[in-house]
Amino acid sequence: MNTAEPIERLSLHEEVTNRLRDMIVQGLLAPGERIQEMALAQQLKVSRTPIRDALKVLTAEGLVQLLPLRGAVVRQFSAKDAHDMLEVIALLEEYAGLKACQASDERIGAVLALHEDMLRLYAARDRRAYFERNQQIHQALIALADNDSLSLTHDMLSKRMRSLRYSGNSSAENWAAALQDHEEMAQALRQRDGQALSRAMGEHIRRTWVRIAPQMGASD
Repeated sequence: MNTAEPIERLSLHEEVTNRLRDMIVQGLLAPGERIQEMALAQQLKVSRTPIRDALKVLTAEGLVQLLPLRGAVVRQFSAKDAHDMLEVIALLEEYAGLKACQASDERIGAVLALHEDMLRLYAARDRRAYFERNQQIHQALIALADNDSLSLTHDMLSKRMRSLRYSGNSSAENWAAALQDHEEMAQALRQRDGQALSRAMGEHIRRTWVRIAPQMGASD
């Protein structure tokens, strides 16, 4: 009999961190908003200790700032901040695209399976689950490059941009366009065309800027 995979159980600290991160990404905690520890603790039915521990993690990720006299606030990025980070992410993903097509059939197949599941979530208009799967695909494509330094840098910047990237798909038109970008990426990966995948990944991230620029008061 095959040994079953163990069930992963998150600690309370990890659960609270994930919940607060989701609240920031979904705009339930708005950029610049002060984070009320006591109110959150009551809302999540936990003590203030895991809230404070979570805020330390989110501060390290760049999603939260600790300000004198204000305490913890949701970090607010300027248009230049967002553009600069997306440009670096685009360069990282272009490099990953060149390397990803050299991965094994099994690893490439796993990424394509994520893509198919993302299509299902799009059809169901489950935006939250779609976005999570979308981010998993980007992480998986980066992982195919087998470069720890690349993965570390990409992960740091991606966490900072999660909220803005989530908001970029708020309109049906933008969401459909982003999905089409991913279709192009999947096709290039199926064909093991590194040049095409690199180009598609870079263009996808740069189009993200076009989608979020208006809400940041910037022209594309």
